[in-house]
Amino acid sequence: MERFGIYIHIPFCKKKCKYCDFISFSCDENIQEKYFKSLIEEIKNKDILENKEITTIYIGGGTPSLVNSKYISQVLKEISKKFKISENAEITIEINPGTVSKEKILEYKKCGINRISIGLQSTNDRILDLIGRIHNYNQFLDTYNIVKEEFENINVDLMLSIPTQTEKELIDSLYEVINLKPKHISIYSLIVEENTEIKNMLDNGTLKYVDEEIERKMYWKTKRILEKNGFKHYEISNFARNGFESKHNLDCWNQEEYLGFGLAAHSYMDNKRFSNIDNLQEYITNIENNEFSKNIIVHEEQTRESKAKEFMMIGLRKIEGISISEFERKFRINPLFYFRFEISKLTEEGLIEVDLDNIKLTSKGLDLANIVFEEFI
Repeated sequence: MERFGIYIHIPFCKKKCKYCDFISFSCDENIQEKYFKSLIEEIKNKDILENKEITTIYIGGGTPSLVNSKYISQVLKEISKKFKISENAEITIEINPGTVSKEKILEYKKCGINRISIGLQSTNDRILDLIGRIHNYNQFLDTYNIVKEEFENINVDLMLSIPTQTEKELIDSLYEVINLKPKHISIYSLIVEENTEIKNMLDNGTLKYVDEEIERKMYWKTKRILEKNGFKHYEISNFARNGFESKHNLDCWNQEEYLGFGLAAHSYMDNKRFSNIDNLQEYITNIENNEFSKNIIVHEEQTRESKAKEFMMIGLRKIEGISISEFERKFRINPLFYFRFEISKLTEEGLIEVDLDNIKLTSKGLDLANIVFEEFI
């Protein structure tokens, strides 16, 4: 039976962070109720996928933990009625400190969720305030302690390369989180997006961009510390205890299919990449009028060539890289021949290396990954 994943987008936040450009906003209970009614109708309307079973479900946002947990339960119940879910499916929900209670966590567990991802970003309250997070470190600790009583598979998000963040502040955050013993740590460099408050602060000189050399120093320091403390570095920004790698993330990097439900949710199915529209009222109105197709935007219909290029680009995010035999199975050709010019160039530049069955980034390639990816666009 073929596998696929599901992504559910919950676009509600108590307050937008200063660096965020995701489709999210605050709104009242009435709008939330209408949204979830529409979301469930969208799931009901989707064609049944024969000979496919769900192996991952990821509930992201926004702040999914902000809404009443009954809505999360209703959505998962509808998915289980519509599709076949694997017995060992990974079901993740993103939560933010200060937005969950013991009761919510118990309901998450009851409805089948088995992985929790907590958005911390830093253990330093000055940094949290700077980037506009709604919590402080003590509130995170309160949330973490509630979660760990019921869940083993916990991820904590951290961030580096934040303006004014020192190396010591980053390292202190790393050790404090490591000491809590989560199974997974994601650590991302701050990406400055247009039309965000952080971008405006950088443009008007209130903040200064972090020097690229300092960013890379922070990254390698982070890598060494986490690996020394038993975390496997399995993707550019992700570290896990053995056996706790994110199945959802790995499926994305392995070009597995997934369906997205909800406002602005993206999908990848039958060699097509498509998404829902990002206007909340239009999304709800179209579903109320039984005009589901009006919510869908097709972004790409892949050719064999574009699919192969994408497989290389996203697969090289994995530390183990691309499996040559898996590429051959999928595309009926050896990637060392198909991409011989790109691979030759990148190898000569010291950005990738080839071993028995893998093409992967070198240490230099990790620092210059975007240059590598550009070869396959």
